[in-house]
Amino acid sequence: MSATSDFYLAQAAENARAAAATQLENVRERCLRSETAWLAMADRLLRNEAARDQQAADKAALLVDAED
Repeated sequence: MSATSDFYLAQAAENARAAAATQLENVRERCLRSETAWLAMADRLLRNEAARDQQAADKAALLVDAED
């Protein structure tokens, strides 16, 4: 199973909710660190997907140019 950015963002949101709901400082800090990590993973995945899409578009453009 491949992870999606939606999954990562949902995990980040859940950690943000948990941080807001707790009164324990150490638990809040742990949840906020987790939220930051999930957001970073989502960002990295989105950037990789965008780069992959751009690379595919570039290859397609080269094929079209080669046919002309």
